[in-house]
Amino acid sequence: MASLRKRLRSPYWFACFYNADGTRAQRSTKQSDKRKALGIANQWERAAKLAGQKRLGEAQARRVLSDIYEITNDEPLPSATARDFLTRWAERRKLDTANRTFQAYKQVVRDFLKSLGPRAERDISQISKTDIVTYRDEVLTRTSIATANKSLKYLRVALGAAYKDGLTQDNAASKVDAIRRRDDERKQRRPFTLGELKAILANASAEWRGLILFGFYTGQRLSDIANLTWQNLDLEREVIRFVTGKTGRQMEIPIAAPLLAHIETMPASDDPSAPLFPESSSVAAGESADSRLSQHFYDLLVAAGLAKARRRDKQRDEGAPAHGRSRRRTVHEISFHSLRHTATSLLKNAGVSEAVAMDIIGHDSEAISRHYTHIETKAKRKALAKLPKLF
Repeated sequence: MASLRKRLRSPYWFACFYNADGTRAQRSTKQSDKRKALGIANQWERAAKLAGQKRLGEAQARRVLSDIYEITNDEPLPSATARDFLTRWAERRKLDTANRTFQAYKQVVRDFLKSLGPRAERDISQISKTDIVTYRDEVLTRTSIATANKSLKYLRVALGAAYKDGLTQDNAASKVDAIRRRDDERKQRRPFTLGELKAILANASAEWRGLILFGFYTGQRLSDIANLTWQNLDLEREVIRFVTGKTGRQMEIPIAAPLLAHIETMPASDDPSAPLFPESSSVAAGESADSRLSQHFYDLLVAAGLAKARRRDKQRDEGAPAHGRSRRRTVHEISFHSLRHTATSLLKNAGVSEAVAMDIIGHDSEAISRHYTHIETKAKRKALAKLPKLF
């Protein structure tokens, strides 16, 4: 059994116990309270005995440290497994983030826990830089540099919360660098030509024609358009009102005449909360919504002869994973997001000021901050009238 002794000119008790190799050890407990010092000494001897028997695994070592912490601080050592903490953390984000961001956090947590494998059941303080790098690189192999870096960013937020809660000594994700894209890999998105847009519309279903026209005449993101309902439309005043999912910005956009003409052909619902685009709204409500909607649009590009078909899982290369994408996703120069670039370019080419164009699209710009506090609907309506007809 361990014992205690005092040394001259030291206020602390020293623990006397046998090391794992049988040698006698003396170590300061840094405690002046004899009861606490003896408790620590007994835990050190317990650890040494387990080590001598080749039985001191991670779980036993953490138990010893936990007991010493409780003896010293009169309270249990805060702890949580990686799975428990990250799962709870992701669920709490539903209360303070937009649904799109919440779903993204949940997806990153699910993927990271899957990457950890059995290590997900260990204490969250055991997550290492190597774990983060492994996860980041796994994301890169099946998606893009941008997605891998965004996943790393979200993981930094999650592990930062664990650090603030006192569950970890540091944020392992903050030690991992984002991936830098080589100059030869950079591909700038470009606007559509009017001919390309007409080719896409010719191959689109009725619902997708509506999504594309809304994208062109409002410059909004695909997920925001897919989530529009009839109550977002004020047909009497001919405006669209909604809150963006990514930034939470309140938008009011005049309905351009060609878009209004299309809306009048759409099957209306008696329920104001009914979605304008039922099929896409259903997809937008599910997991990986952005990816699935973007893939649907990419299929339209393929049908219009503007992109090459992507290889799917059934055509995996030999040695590729048995699930997920078989290779890293390449960034195409045109996508649904290009409709934002198209609208912006056409508006500016038509002489519309940057401030008005950016307000319609939903970007904050220096021009707006410097000269405007509010862009009148009349000015935006006049600007949108300069966009060409697509049909």
